[in-house]
Amino acid sequence: MMKGPGLYSDIGKKAKDLLTKDYSFDHKLTISTQSASGVALTSGALKKGGLFSFDIGTVYKYKTTTIDVKVDTNSNISSTLTFTDLLPSTKTIATLKFPDYNSGKVEVQYFHDHATVSSTVALKQSPIVDFSATVGAHGLAFGAEAGFDTASGNFTKYSAGIGLTKPDYNVSVILGDMGDSIRGSYVHYLDEKQKSAVVGEITRKFSTNENAVTVGGAYALDDLTTVKTKLNNSGKLGTALLHELKPKTILTISGEFDTKALDKTPKFGLALALKP
Repeated sequence: MMKGPGLYSDIGKKAKDLLTKDYSFDHKLTISTQSASGVALTSGALKKGGLFSFDIGTVYKYKTTTIDVKVDTNSNISSTLTFTDLLPSTKTIATLKFPDYNSGKVEVQYFHDHATVSSTVALKQSPIVDFSATVGAHGLAFGAEAGFDTASGNFTKYSAGIGLTKPDYNVSVILGDMGDSIRGSYVHYLDEKQKSAVVGEITRKFSTNENAVTVGGAYALDDLTTVKTKLNNSGKLGTALLHELKPKTILTISGEFDTKALDKTPKFGLALALKP
């Protein structure tokens, strides 16, 4: 059902994932199982600092409906209901959290061959309404988003972007923070499977005249092992090693070093995801 130029959030996502995904400096264990009836059960343990937290979640899919429920050790319950093609070419996502009832929201996405529209409404008396739209074809996409607070009558955000996606590269430029910043990114793939790539991103904040530059990449050592690295203009060097111990079981080891202050203790993270 997914077609067209993609959601507005997809603009610049390739570069963002390369520079942020898999870089975790906590200790995490995730175990997933699936029953014959199609119910998936996931349990996780996370050590962040000196604190431990646990959660358990279940996902059930029936035809075009997906129900996802998660409970953690802080007695928080979150549930997500996803309906595909409830209306033609649409996806509807309802999110509820307990006991924080005001955090619930409903999102409706509409996909067309040359346009995509998404609208999100918070489930409270005076909701914040988010709206985004993207148009494009042949890998070129133009998009914009805005958020409006019905209680105050003010915009909470607005931004616009352009993205170009080709088999061997991805380029994006986004004017964000209500016009106060501009971010450009470029991803170049080194192989047909897009497992190895180099990426660069630069952000300019107009109100402070500050620039942030990050470069990085990923390299597939073999079919089972990938190394990722990134470096920003503040001197922060991050690395991550991903190894598939067996099909769908991934071990991730990551670290971060401050090249301008080598006396500081580096950060290290370890994550193990076990899947059937």
